[in-house]
Amino acid sequence: MRDFRAAAIQMNAPLGEVERNLEEIEVWAQKAADRGAHLICFPELAISGHWCSGDVWDISEPVPDGPSCARIEALAAETGCFISVGIAERERGLVYNTQIVVGPDGYVGKQRKLHMSADEYFHFRMGSSVNVIDIGVCRLGIGICYDTVFPETARIAAIKGAEVYLAPHAARCGKWTADPERQRQKVQSVKEHARMTFRSRACDNGMFVIYCNQAGEAGEDTNHCGGILFVDPSGSVIAESQSEVIQDEMVVCDLDAESYRKRRRSRCFNLQTRRPEIYGEICACDE
Repeated sequence: MRDFRAAAIQMNAPLGEVERNLEEIEVWAQKAADRGAHLICFPELAISGHWCSGDVWDISEPVPDGPSCARIEALAAETGCFISVGIAERERGLVYNTQIVVGPDGYVGKQRKLHMSADEYFHFRMGSSVNVIDIGVCRLGIGICYDTVFPETARIAAIKGAEVYLAPHAARCGKWTADPERQRQKVQSVKEHARMTFRSRACDNGMFVIYCNQAGEAGEDTNHCGGILFVDPSGSVIAESQSEVIQDEMVVCDLDAESYRKRRRSRCFNLQTRRPEIYGEICACDE
């Protein structure tokens, strides 16, 4: 890993409004590039939008051969940045909740969501592998929203060499409210849960974690509170969103490679002393 600057964006992405969402992504990517970001992280399904209905199939696209992926490739080439963004991916008539990574030279890789929450199960097929994507300055692991509830996914990414773990979200927060005080309560609640989760994932696995969530109205009972966190390999929050109400925001943060190396070479760091031969019961079926 080398030192580099990353940006994370919380934004609204209404379901099916692909052109509108791509235009917003382009605006935010340019702002991030202007501030020197090398990696730009957008939320889960930021291209397609997140609201579970039959419309998800209609707007899904091939990856990397679809029009939206081509547009992100052009954006990455223009800005000189690596861009991670979520899309509904169609392959052989099936739809996956997918996070792509594209760089200045084109498509680099993808991660399909592994665990579906609630009604997502009826609209997306589940992925089957934990991937690590090398972007030169670091190796990326990706946990998409509900995937991050399972410690095993982040651990596998770390074992496979991930140094930075992206956690793009479209975490829901119930019915929409325009009341600022109620919004503040929702934002605080979601961020507190994220802080607990991602400080643990970062500390347990000795890697940076970048969390970003969709923010805004999505559909009936499907709305998102936003939230951005950068957590270092020791589990300390080093940057976060400041919005107290639900709105778009960008956070830019420098990731220090020495803090990664320091954590990895610390005494009794658990990835160095783990004993996988005794962990088989994790995968055993309950009787």
